[in-house]
Amino acid sequence: MSQPAFISVSEPLLDGNEKKYLAQCIDTGWISSEGPFVKRFEREFSAQVGRKHGVAVCNGTVAIDAAIEALGIGPGDEVIMPTFTIISCIGQIVRCGAIPVLVDSDPTTWNMDVTQIEARITSRTKAIMMVHIFGLPVDVGPVLDIARRHGLRLIEDAAQMHGQSHNGRPCGSFGDISTFSFYSNKLITTGEGGMIVTNDDALAETCASLRNLCFQPGRRFVHERLGWNLRMTNLQAAMGVAQLERIDEFASRKRAMGARYSELLSGTEGLNLPLSRTSYAENIYWVYGVVLDDSVEFDAAEAMRRLAGMNVGCRPFFHPMHQQPVLERLGLFDGQTYPVAERLSQRGFYIPSSITITSEQMVHVAGAIRKILA
Repeated sequence: MSQPAFISVSEPLLDGNEKKYLAQCIDTGWISSEGPFVKRFEREFSAQVGRKHGVAVCNGTVAIDAAIEALGIGPGDEVIMPTFTIISCIGQIVRCGAIPVLVDSDPTTWNMDVTQIEARITSRTKAIMMVHIFGLPVDVGPVLDIARRHGLRLIEDAAQMHGQSHNGRPCGSFGDISTFSFYSNKLITTGEGGMIVTNDDALAETCASLRNLCFQPGRRFVHERLGWNLRMTNLQAAMGVAQLERIDEFASRKRAMGARYSELLSGTEGLNLPLSRTSYAENIYWVYGVVLDDSVEFDAAEAMRRLAGMNVGCRPFFHPMHQQPVLERLGLFDGQTYPVAERLSQRGFYIPSSITITSEQMVHVAGAIRKILA
């Protein structure tokens, strides 16, 4: 039997009102960041996650950058964050002269190990960055408690958590400021795009100003502060509105995908599967990650190479911050080790996880994984 066509890691589902709303942008001429879909998307998305304000931006990375700037984090300030995350989380911390302070991962949820946070607090600590990973949120309760007791700001990176909740409360509703990504592999996509959400009027106003070059009302080209051009276009926002209309359907599809993979891969020797739930959340399986057992003679890179030969697309887990060459060259994290994150990076990868994936494709993926581990 011939192999199926290559199964990519992620493909968006765009068969709702996307074309209709994009046509409205073109027909009216509102294609820039001034169009009405931008404010509509901000309003509807922030309401979805239980926030007062939403500030739409051009991607999830700059959402984090603006959040850090808005909180006044600067030279010498320390920000506690996970080592197991995407480099987007650390860029602005380093650029503004602040000091990233790392914690290791929880080996079962793959999120930051919240039991390590308090020991990392010093007199210079200004904020905690809480990053939800892959499908399960961080155990938020202890982090909120630590932040309150020590008077720290909380940044919540919920880029991968569209439609997810923690004890019934939406992810993205916990930090002083929270951020999302709408990249094409996210549950809700605008191609590129991001959102900053907060309940703080002043933070929202600052982020909106930073997004728009810090133009001033009445004195547009006189600047008291340096900002960026981080604006989302009306075209992107139109896509976001259409996608958001189906968030419950998309979340249901993701959970069904995860349950099916777990059924197909259950009992596979040498393979550790993601948790289906914790005491505070049911996995939404933004992606379906697996971790090779130490008994397997090869690592994740070799597993992905073998699976690619069977037309199965995969992606590696994050490379830890303390092992990033660009950060090592800056002299950060010398001598630091975080064994759980290091193991996840070496032995973890995720498999095709599209909203559009079919049962037949999942059967092929699971069969291919079983074959390379046989």
